[in-house]
Amino acid sequence: MSRQSNPISTEMSSGLWSTSPLYQNAVMDLDLAGTKMGIDPNVLERLKAPKRAMCVSIPVRMDDGSVKVFEGYRVQHNTTLGPGKGGIRFHPEVNLSEVSALAMLMSMKCSLVGLPLGGAKGGIRVDPRKLSRPEHQALTRRFTMEIIDMIGPEKDVPAPDIGTDAQHMAWMMDTYSMAKGFSVPGVVTGKPIEIGGSLGRPESTGRGVVYVVEHAIELLRKKKKANYNLKEMTAAVQGFGKVGAVAAYELTIRGCKVVAVSDFYGGIYNSKGLDIVDATEYMDKHHTLKGYPHGEPITNEQLIALNVDILVPAAIDGVVTRDNMKTVKAKIISEGANGPITSEAQSYLESQGVTVIPDILANAGGVIVSYFEWVQGMQQFFWNETEVNEKLAEVMLKSFNQVAGVADRYNCGMKTAALISSVERLSKAMLLRGLFP
Repeated sequence: MSRQSNPISTEMSSGLWSTSPLYQNAVMDLDLAGTKMGIDPNVLERLKAPKRAMCVSIPVRMDDGSVKVFEGYRVQHNTTLGPGKGGIRFHPEVNLSEVSALAMLMSMKCSLVGLPLGGAKGGIRVDPRKLSRPEHQALTRRFTMEIIDMIGPEKDVPAPDIGTDAQHMAWMMDTYSMAKGFSVPGVVTGKPIEIGGSLGRPESTGRGVVYVVEHAIELLRKKKKANYNLKEMTAAVQGFGKVGAVAAYELTIRGCKVVAVSDFYGGIYNSKGLDIVDATEYMDKHHTLKGYPHGEPITNEQLIALNVDILVPAAIDGVVTRDNMKTVKAKIISEGANGPITSEAQSYLESQGVTVIPDILANAGGVIVSYFEWVQGMQQFFWNETEVNEKLAEVMLKSFNQVAGVADRYNCGMKTAALISSVERLSKAMLLRGLFP
C-alpha cells in the first residue's frame, strides 16, 4: 500500500472506514442515542464519518537485513472541541475501519468527560511480539515521519495503546522533535516521566475502570436495587495488560476478591481469590499467565461466563456477542476495552438488569490523565501523583453522575445515556461553529 500524499475523503474511501463490526456497532449506538435525544440529523450524519484518514506504507529494515513494508493508519474523527487525541496500536488485525471506529469512540469519550480535545486513533498492522527492540524503534520512527504532517501539540496528540508503551512514545517524541529542530514534549502523551510524562498516567485507565465500579455500587445502593458491598463481591478480569492488571489490583486493594484473570492465551481461576501482585510478577517474567501455579487454567470464554459479581472486559472489542451473551452472569460490567460488548449483547444484558458501564466512560481515565500530561507539558509545570489521582477521581465522578442523570431523564441504559451526554456537548459546539464554507 503506497502512502497517500493527502488525507483521503469519505467519498474517495468508498466506505472502507465503515466495514468493521466495531464501526457498525458504534454507528448503531450513535443512531440509537441520536433518535432518543432528537439530535439535528445533519449533525448525526456528520458524526458517522471521520474528518480525515491517512494510510501509509512503512518500510523497515529488519534484523536479518531484509526490508519489510507494514501498513499504518492515522484517523481524525472530529476536532471541533480541540486537537485530536488517541492512541497508536500495534496489532496484526489493525485496519482502516477499526482505527476509524476507535477514533469515533475517542471523540465521544473526550466530549463526555469535558476535555477540550477531539477524537483520533492510529495503528500499524503488525504482530509486536515478533519484533525485536531495534525493529520496534525503526517501525515507530518511520511511522512518525510518515504521519508527521497530521500530528502536533495543536493538531493531534498520540498516546500508547495495545502493543505500544511509554518507550514507543519516547521514540515518537524524539523523531518529531528532531524534525522540528527543538524538543516538543506535547506531541505525545504516555511518555516516560524523565522526558515529560505524567505521574499516574500508566495506571490511570485501570484506576478509572474501578472508580466507576465503586460509583455504580453506590448508585445501586441509593436506588435500593441491591445492597452491594465491594468487599463482599467477586470479580473476573478479561485481559491482563496495561488496563486489566491495574484494574485487578485496584479491585483487590479495595477488598474485592478477583477470582480470574486472562491474557491472549487464556486465563487462570482460583475460587479463593488470586494474588494479583504475584500473578503480575509471573506475567512480567514469562509474558503469559500460562503455567501459573496458583490457579486453574480456563479459557477466555469460560472467564466471561463465570458466576461473579463484576466482569471487566479489558482486552479487545467484540468479546461479548449474541453467541455468548446469555452465558454472562455478572451483575456489573465495566468496559475496560473499547467496544467489548456488541450492541445486541448490550441491549440483552441491560434487559436482564445488568449494569453495563460503557467504554467511553469506564476507560476514560487514560485520556483524562493524558490531557493532564498534555497541559503539564505545554506549561512545563508538573503535578505530584496525589494531585493527578485526585483530579482524575473528580472528573470520573462528575462524568458518572452526569451519565446517571441522563439515564434517568431519558429512561435508558448507561451506554445510550453516555452517548447522549457526549453528543449534546459535541453537537452544540458543531452548530455554534457552523459548516465551512
